[in-house]
Parts: sequence; C-alpha cells; structure tokens
Amino acid sequence: MNTPSFQVLRLLCCAWVITLFACTQQDPIEKQIDLLLSQMTIEEKIGQMNQVDPSWEAEPKEQLIREGKVGSVFNVVGAKKVNRLQRMAVEETRLGIPLLVARDVIHGYKTIYPIPLGQGATWNPKLIEQASTLTAYEAYQAGIRWTFSPMVDVARDPRWGRVAEGYGEDTYLTSQMGVAAVKGYQQPLAYDTIAANQPLLMAACVKHFAGYSASEGGRDYNTTWIPELMLRDIYLPPFKAALDAGAASIMCSFNNLNGLPSSANPHLNIDILRHEWQSDALLVSDWGSGSDLVPHGLAADKKEAALRCINAQMEMDMQGYIYLDYLKEWLEAGEITEKQIDDCVRSILRLKFRLGLFDNPYVPEEEPSYYREEALAVATEMVEQSAILLKNNGTLPLQHPTSNILITGPMADQQKEQLGTWVFDGEPEHSITPLTAFRQWADSTHNARIIYEPGLTYSRDKNLSGIAKAVEAAKNADIILFFCGEEAILSGEARCRADLNLPGAQIEMMDALVATGKPVVMIVMAGRPLTIGKQMEQAAAVLYAFHGGTMAGPGLRNVLVGEAVPSGKTTLTFPKMVGQVPLYYNRFNTGRPSYDPPMLIDSIPIGCPQFSIGQSSYWLETPTEALVPFGFGLSYTTFSYSDPIIHIDNTKGTITAACTITNTGTRDAYETAQLYTHQLSGAHVRPICELKGFEKVFIPAGESREVEITITKEQLGYWHQTWERDATGTAPATHNFFFATDQAEFELWISPDSRRQTTPVLFRL
Repeated sequence: MNTPSFQVLRLLCCAWVITLFACTQQDPIEKQIDLLLSQMTIEEKIGQMNQVDPSWEAEPKEQLIREGKVGSVFNVVGAKKVNRLQRMAVEETRLGIPLLVARDVIHGYKTIYPIPLGQGATWNPKLIEQASTLTAYEAYQAGIRWTFSPMVDVARDPRWGRVAEGYGEDTYLTSQMGVAAVKGYQQPLAYDTIAANQPLLMAACVKHFAGYSASEGGRDYNTTWIPELMLRDIYLPPFKAALDAGAASIMCSFNNLNGLPSSANPHLNIDILRHEWQSDALLVSDWGSGSDLVPHGLAADKKEAALRCINAQMEMDMQGYIYLDYLKEWLEAGEITEKQIDDCVRSILRLKFRLGLFDNPYVPEEEPSYYREEALAVATEMVEQSAILLKNNGTLPLQHPTSNILITGPMADQQKEQLGTWVFDGEPEHSITPLTAFRQWADSTHNARIIYEPGLTYSRDKNLSGIAKAVEAAKNADIILFFCGEEAILSGEARCRADLNLPGAQIEMMDALVATGKPVVMIVMAGRPLTIGKQMEQAAAVLYAFHGGTMAGPGLRNVLVGEAVPSGKTTLTFPKMVGQVPLYYNRFNTGRPSYDPPMLIDSIPIGCPQFSIGQSSYWLETPTEALVPFGFGLSYTTFSYSDPIIHIDNTKGTITAACTITNTGTRDAYETAQLYTHQLSGAHVRPICELKGFEKVFIPAGESREVEITITKEQLGYWHQTWERDATGTAPATHNFFFATDQAEFELWISPDSRRQTTPVLFRL
C-alpha cells in the first residue's frame, strides 16, 4: 500500500514518534536526526546532499524531488511556487523530508539597501543588523529560508568586482559587519513578537571559504597564494566571528588556495572548520565549484571530483550533480564510508530542524507586504550614513535658497543601475532616483528650479554630443550636481576591471562642466573605489555614494541639501592609480620605508648615478600615500580629539582607551572614533597599524562626548610559526602554528581615520 494518503499518515505517525522520543532526551534535535538517519536509504541520504536550481535548466527537476533526490532548491520564488515543490518533498516521498529553499538575497529582497561595501561605510553594525532582519522578512514571504549572505571576504584589491559584495579591507571591521548581518538574518521566525525557542526566520551563509578575495591580479575565480600566517590573521577571523555568532552555514569558494580548490581542501574544511573551530555549520559548495575541480586540473573527471569533495567534507553540492551521480559508486567501491555521507546529511537535517521545516514546511500564501514604511526608512538612513564626503570647499550643503540647480550625469536618473549588483528581485520601478528626489524637494516649498540634462545616457557612453547640451544648460545654473560612476553590471561577480577610471566619456564631461566656471559637486555612484584624483582636484565637493539601492535618491538628496549630515567612512583605501594596487592601510613596513619627499620620475636628472636618488620603497610615478586613506570621511561640522588615556586591567585582560571628542562646528552630527594599535616589534613583523575597535557617536554642535573603547589583550595577539629542529641536525626542521600575544611594547591612538591624528600612548604587555 503506497497511496499519498498512506504516506501522509505514515509521516504523521513518524513525526509523533520522533517528537515523543525527543522529548525524553537531552538533545532533541540530534536524537531526531539519529532516528531519521536510521530510516534513510543510501539513495535518500545522497539526495539530501544535492541542491538544484530549477530555474536554470529547461528540464524540470520535479521528478528528482518526488524521488527524494533533492535536498535543497534555490532561485524558486513565490509562496505558491515554493509550497508546490515543498508538497512534493513532504507528501510524495517516503520520509517526507522538507526542502531547503535558498536564494542570493545579498542587500535586500524587494527593498534594496546600499551594496554591502556601502553598508560597511556606515560603520554602524546595528543599522546593518536592522536592514538584514527586514530583508529576511521580505524574503520569507516569498518562501526563501536560506540566503547566501553575508560575504566576509577581506578584499584589498578594488579591481576585483566582488569588493562590492563585502565590507572592505579590514579584518576587524569585516568581522563586526558580518556578525551584524548574521544576527539580522537569523532572528526568530516571528521576529517582531516575543516567543521562546522559535525557529530561525532565515539561515545565513557566510562566504567564500576561504581566500577568494586575494585572487591574483584582482581577477575573479583566479588562483590565490596565501601564507598560513596571513590566512589565519587576515582572512579567516571574519568567518570564525560569524560562526561564533551562530551562522548556520558556510560556502566554499571558487578559488584554488595554495594549490587546492576550496571545495576539495581538507585543511580548510576539516582541520580548521570542523576540528579547530568545532563548527557544525552546513558546508555548501558554490555554484558548480565541485565539478570545477576538472578545469582546475585537480580531478580527471566529475566522478573523481565527487571523491575529492566528499573526502574534504563538502556537504552539499550546488548545481553540480557530482554527488547524485557518483557517490553511491564510490561507496560500493569501498573508497568512502557511509559514515562520511551520514556526517554530511546530519548537517543538512540539522539546518532544516533549526528552521522549523519539519513542523511547518510551508509559508503563508497571503498577499506579501513589501516596501514597508519601516524598510524604506532604514534604507534611506543607510544611504545617508554610507555616503562619504571626500572633499568640500564649503559648497555643501546646498545653500538656501538655491535658485537654479543643474542635475546631470549618467547616474542621475537610473532606476535600475542605482540598485547595484546582485539584485534579482528588486524592482527598478520602485527606485527613487536623485533626479526624482530633487524634483520632489523643489516642488515642496523650496525656492529652487531643477534643470536636467543627462549629458551621457549611461556610464560607458562615449557619445560626446550630449555633453554639449549639458554645458549649455549649465549657463542657466548656479550649481552643477554631476552624478557619475559605473553601472551595476560593471561590479560584482566576474566583473573585474583593470582600469579604475570613470568609464565612457565621463572624464571628458567633468572637464567640460568644470570649464563652465560653475561649481561642480561630483556624486559618485559605483561598486568600488575609482581612481578619481584629477576629478577630486577639479570638483568643489565630492560625495562618494556607491550604489545606494531603492532609496538612493532621497538619501543622497537629504545629504546634499543638509537635511542629513554625512558620516560615512571609507572601508577600502582609494588608490591614486591602478599601479598602486594592492594598497591597504595595515601593510607591513619594510627595512627601507618610503621617505618624503621621494624623487619622482620627472625629477630624476638625465644620466644620474644608480644610487643617487635614494634606496627606499616607493613608486617613481607617485608617492606611496593613498588618494583617500582607510577610515576617512568628512562632515558638515568639525571635530577635535583629545589624546587618549588608557587603563589596563590585568585581571580582566582588557585595555580601555578613553578620549574626549568635541563637535567644534555648527551642525549636530555623528562621528566614528577609531582605535588603532601598532606593535613596535614582535616574533614576526607586525603591520604599521591595525584597527582594533570603533564607536559611532552622535554629538550635538558645541558639545563634547567622552568615548571609551575597550579591547582585550587577545585582540593584540596574532599567529606565530615556530620551527623545531632535530638535535643532531640530520633531520629537516618541522614547524607548527599557534596563536599568542607577545610581551611587547605597543602604541595606541584614537582618531577619525587610520592616520595618526592624536599622540599615541605607549604601553607594554
């Protein structure tokens, strides 16, 4: 007897037995998993390890679901569509195991927030957590319970397209922002009510594990070579922080790391993730990254790729079918054990239990509530706080009344492009552009006339004819707002750039606008830092806005007219030219540091002797300093910092630094105090400075606030490498790695950016 009704009855009975059994046990979820595993065939187990994208292939995967050969689907959107597939899994399979439904929900579902690089520029983890929760709520209404976010790859190369998807170049800042996103996504299902032991609203997935952002040449998917010490000090901590915060899953990266692709890297996946960190988070491949072992050259074919991946404990295969097609063969051949498969399936089932899918696999099929007032308000605030004021000669905020404003540039009225990369569900028609926002502002009691002439129709446009129209329109304007940058398609996955200048004819357009003699405010909407040194010199003011999402227009308008005060700070160092890349603030010094001023190429005498111009570390074409340093951002007011005072508590193992910040200007504003340390010497060479803490505070005009930032002695630690040599000297040396804090002398300072703008305090551990 195998009718659907009988299957449902069997499912209900099974669920009752499982629940009854679990109630008497100390760890109910693990006991339920044990019982379920004992009932599963090997085919059902392998099926759980298979994730498919029905939207990608012409052939529907419904039969595979009915056969119990799919554990997860992604890119299925809409409550009715999701529930239909879920019923196949729950009501038409032998054991009724529900599906995990996933999607790349990166910086918003319908309401789109600034790209993650812009979110990082807020230096406001609480705001990121809030936006992530609102995102999860919107996505849940479409049936999505698992997002492949946040990306916590520390990225030091702006050529890499996926810098847009992360939080910048700093390990500590990325960790804090990643933790905030995880907490936001993984709120209880009824996040706006008080209830205990609720399932997760959405499961987060931290990615890409690991070293993906260090690709050679800034080219996506490329090889990475990262020494073990650097891997552990720079690239791994954000993953560890996110997992410690409860991240339910983690994703392999595409790259090969030191010769082993991450999907088949036992050192990463077993030694570090499972053994050192004791993590039980589900480890999923990236799209087809398991089968990518073949073009990598690690596996001769997909069958061998499956063996490599399972032996590295990759638990779920995304859209590769290598487990579904080949794992049973390897098991029957005795090359793998059923326990290896069980361990993988256990992680998958655990996540399904954490999401409450066994109790309620379906999502409500009611009218969704998108673009809620709360979501739009948070999106607007995030735009305001992410905008970085790089330059201002007093032009901003716009003076009232401003009678004639020319709005121009290819990014001024681009509903789709302002959403940024990784936007599958955001609707451009709901985006409010800067042009629309300024027109609304001008129509509502403001004595201003908006003149619009785009000049260029899109960021790569090289047609100069429209520039002449914009120049002509400038004759009737008092000020020019030039919205420039790059389209969304120019950043994100596989969107790497060797040239970081403004694309198309935007440089020519800036030249033409400046030549009018009217003040030009440049607003850059992009997915990465661009090399805009010349344009910064030309402009009266520069506001770096990234791709701001649905509410980019209102948020930027509020900043430009002074209804909001800019408080964004850079999270990536801005190079003057591409040849400086990689350029990051926490670099190691050299034995021959750069000295100012260096002798640049145009100053070198003809025929001068080889060593006459000095021997230090610099480029001939430019000094070593950045165009814009890490942590930098101006305001409409000014702040003064006192020198820090520190207190060391040896009992608690903490160092507390305090300083007084005074708002010396006329506008109430936020300021981000940043604590940096420098270890003067150590067992290994140490960076010239490192961010160890920060606090964003609101300070009314003319008032002062005392800021206290406490760090632990452990935060001053780093990974060491030691060599053990045979006493006879006949055997090769062996090495080991360990984490420790040196008994050394440190400098500590608090300042508005990574530069030393207060007197460092010396202390010794």
